Amino acid sequence: MNVRADSPFSRRARWSLLACAVALSACGGDSDNDPVGDADPEPAPPVARAGGWTHGDLHVHTYQSDDAQVSLQSVLDDGFDHYGLDWMALSNHLRLSGRDHTGSALQGGAIPFSRGLVEYEKPYVEQAQAEGRYEGKTIFSTVEWDMPTHDHVNIGIGMEAPYAEDNLRAVAEFEYLFTNRDPALFDAGLVDSLSDQTRAYSTHEDSLKAIEWLRDHHPDSYMLLNHPNRYMNKYTVAQLREMNDLAPEIFFSIEGMVGNQMEPDRGGYVEAYTDANLASRTYGGTDYIVATLGGPWDALLGEGRRIWTVANSDYHFTTAQGRYSSGYAPGEYAKTYVWLDDDARTPADLLEALRGGRLFGVFGDLIDALSFQAQAGDDAAMMGDALAVDRGEQVTVTIRFRSPERNNYEYPLESGHLVQARPVVDHVDLIVGDVSAPATPGSAAYQSAENPSTRVLARFNANDWSVDEDGFATITHTLTVTGDQYLRLRGTNLAPDVDGETQDGEPLPDRKVDLASDAARFDAINARNYNDLWFYSNPIFLTLGD
Repeated sequence: MNVRADSPFSRRARWSLLACAVALSACGGDSDNDPVGDADPEPAPPVARAGGWTHGDLHVHTYQSDDAQVSLQSVLDDGFDHYGLDWMALSNHLRLSGRDHTGSALQGGAIPFSRGLVEYEKPYVEQAQAEGRYEGKTIFSTVEWDMPTHDHVNIGIGMEAPYAEDNLRAVAEFEYLFTNRDPALFDAGLVDSLSDQTRAYSTHEDSLKAIEWLRDHHPDSYMLLNHPNRYMNKYTVAQLREMNDLAPEIFFSIEGMVGNQMEPDRGGYVEAYTDANLASRTYGGTDYIVATLGGPWDALLGEGRRIWTVANSDYHFTTAQGRYSSGYAPGEYAKTYVWLDDDARTPADLLEALRGGRLFGVFGDLIDALSFQAQAGDDAAMMGDALAVDRGEQVTVTIRFRSPERNNYEYPLESGHLVQARPVVDHVDLIVGDVSAPATPGSAAYQSAENPSTRVLARFNANDWSVDEDGFATITHTLTVTGDQYLRLRGTNLAPDVDGETQDGEPLPDRKVDLASDAARFDAINARNYNDLWFYSNPIFLTLGD
C-alpha cells in the first residue's frame, strides 16, 4: 500500500476523561421518543477514572499468511507511523506458512505457523523495538484459527508475555492439538510431551475442547470471534452461549465491525444475495449479529452476558495485481478504542480492559473520542460497568463525542491524495434492552437469537447537542428504571432514511459493488465505505438492588 498520510487526529488519540469533561454543558433529551418530556437535565459529572483512550487493531495479517500481500514492516509502519495506532495484534493464519515476514519463499517448503512465528515474526519485532522503532507502542502476537465446523477466530495465548518462550511453545501445542497438521512437522519432543492428550480438530465438540484447554492451561488468553456470519449457518446463538458459559474469561468478544471492507462484497460476505441469506450480509459494514436491533448480540446482552463488540481491519492487502481489493491498512478505516489506566500499556493490561468492556468501535474516524456514562445519585458507571439502581429511580445518561477535522478518505484510492472531508455525525441512538436470567441450556430460550425488548429509547441529532470550543458534542438524557436493563450507543453519518442505506434509522444490507473497470471499482468501493460510517459502543448495565 502506498498511502503515507499523517493524521492530525491520531496525535490526540489519548485523552483524559477528566480533563475533557471539565466544561460539560446541558442539551438534548427532547427527542420525540424522550420518556421524560421537555426536561433538560444537567449533565452528570464524569466517572473518576484516571487514564485515557488508546486505539488499535486486533486482526492484522502479513506475508506469513499465504493469502496476504504485505510485509511485517509495512504493516507496523502503516499502523503505528502513518495512522497513529497505540497497539496492534498480529494475527496470521494458524496454517502452513510458505513465506517469511518479507514475502520470501521458504526454501525447505511450508512450515506450521507456530514455527514461523518463532523464526520470523518474533525476531523482527524484538529487533525493531530494540532499535527504538515503534517506541511506546504495544505489539503482540495472536493467531487466526480455523475453528472446527465454524469460521475463523483469533486466539491470543499468554497475554502476560506473548513472545515469551513458554507461550510460544503453547501456540505450537495448540496448533498440534487442534489442527490436522502432520505430526512430522512439529518438534519430536513437543509431540512426545502431548502423547497423553487427544488431538481434536473436526467437530463442534472439538472446538469446545480447545476453549477448555485455553481456560485450564492458559487463562491469560482470549478468543475473538471474527466475521461471525460471513457464511451462513456457521454458528447458532446457542453455540455462542455454550462457548461463553464454558469460558467467559476466554470468549467475550465478537468482531462486529468486520474487516475486509475493500471487498466488492463488503467484508467479504459473499453468500448469494437472496432473502434467505440476509443474516450473511453486512449492515453498514457491521455483521448481522451486532447490527440487527434486537438480534443475536442483544439476545446475549439480554442475559447479562459480558460479550463485547470490536472493530478490526483484517488486513491482507488493499489492492493486488491491479485487479483485487481486500481491506484497509491498520488504523486507516477501522479502529477499536480501549480505555487504559495511566501507565497501563502491556498486552496483559489490554486484555484486562478488553474483558472489562471499556471499548468502542468506529469506521472512517466518524468519531475519535466517546464518553458514555450513566449516573444514579452519587454512583456512576461507564462502558462495560454495571450501575446498581432501584426500580423507579431516575438515571441520567451523559454522552460526549468528538469528530476529527478529517479522516483518511482518499481519491483516487492509494494515490495519497486526501479528500479532506470532515466526518459529521448525523444522529446518535441510545438503545435499551431488558435483562433477564441466563437461559437454561437445552431450553427454547437458549436457542433464541432475539431480544424483543430491545428498542431505540431516544434518537439525538444536532438539535439535541451542544458543541464546546474543543469540538465535543454533549447529550444528556434521563430515564426511569423499570427493571434490569442495558444501555448501548450507535451513531452514523447517515440520516434515518437514506435510499438503499437506512430505513427508520436501521442499517440496510450492504450491496455489492460490481464494476468491470478495476480502478473504477476500487474507487466506488472506497466511496461506498466512506459515505456509510458508524460507531458502536459497548453497553452499560443497570442492575436492580436486592
